[in-house]
Amino acid sequence: MQNDEQAIRALVDEWQTASAEGNLQRLGELMAEDVVFLAPGQAPIRGRQAFMDAFREGMKHYRIESQGEIKELQITDDLAYCWTHLTVTVTPHREGLPMRRSGNALSILRKRPEAGWVIVRDANMLSPEPVSMPA
Repeated sequence: MQNDEQAIRALVDEWQTASAEGNLQRLGELMAEDVVFLAPGQAPIRGRQAFMDAFREGMKHYRIESQGEIKELQITDDLAYCWTHLTVTVTPHREGLPMRRSGNALSILRKRPEAGWVIVRDANMLSPEPVSMPA
């Protein structure tokens, strides 16, 4: 189990790094083909390609940085869940102030023989956080 825990913790770190770099190829490797992302007030994003299309469009306009702290991680055979407290900052490439959201996310992961651990479901419960103007 220790190796699985380390692999999942590495996946969370890799997700944050790949998001900041806009590395769609790496993000795609970290999720299942039939992944589903849930967020308040939005329709579910169903499937890897739908996520990648939305992310690609977003990256045209914004830079994403995130920090997360895993609060709980449970692993049973080839299934795991991970509760993470996240802070995500989305900064426009052009004019405008950064937008910051923070809160909890719950991810369900599955261990695939060919791909290791991948995200299969993710419920993101982040809410807006005030951002101060630069001095």
